[in-house]
Amino acid sequence: MNEWMDAWMEAPYYGVAIGLLAVVVVLLFIWIAVVGRRLSKLRRQYVQVMGQTGVTSLEDVIVGLRLSLDEQQDMLQGYGRQLAEFGHLLKDTKGKIGVFRYNAFSNQGSDMSFSVAIVNEDSSGVVLTGLHGRDETYMYAKPLQQGSSAYALTEEEQKAISLALQRE
Repeated sequence: MNEWMDAWMEAPYYGVAIGLLAVVVVLLFIWIAVVGRRLSKLRRQYVQVMGQTGVTSLEDVIVGLRLSLDEQQDMLQGYGRQLAEFGHLLKDTKGKIGVFRYNAFSNQGSDMSFSVAIVNEDSSGVVLTGLHGRDETYMYAKPLQQGSSAYALTEEEQKAISLALQRE
């Protein structure tokens, strides 16, 4: 075997073979470094996905995420139904207010009388009227259904209703 090594070392391509072998070794080290980085990145991503679940199978994690997503979708649909109900209830709330002040009796000097309309989007609600005289004040309340009342509405009360309906 020693003779064979001596013959090979005396061959003219000995330097080229050693050089090629060195290049192959360097390329293998570079390849190992690249694969090591990719493996490290994959390991970090795996730890991120698996996290603190305590589960060793990726399939179990995916199934758990799917179940969680289904639960969240059910909750979201429930919230949507509740929101629609609240929207319907909100239409019935008395949220628009119109105030009209006026002088009910010409012999007094100030706008002490008033009409206040409190209505919802359907123009239903109540009109409160206060008539202020020299010695007394009278209060009246009239219910409203879709902008009209079973009781006669004065011009001032109608103005208060229109002021309330103009508000947003």
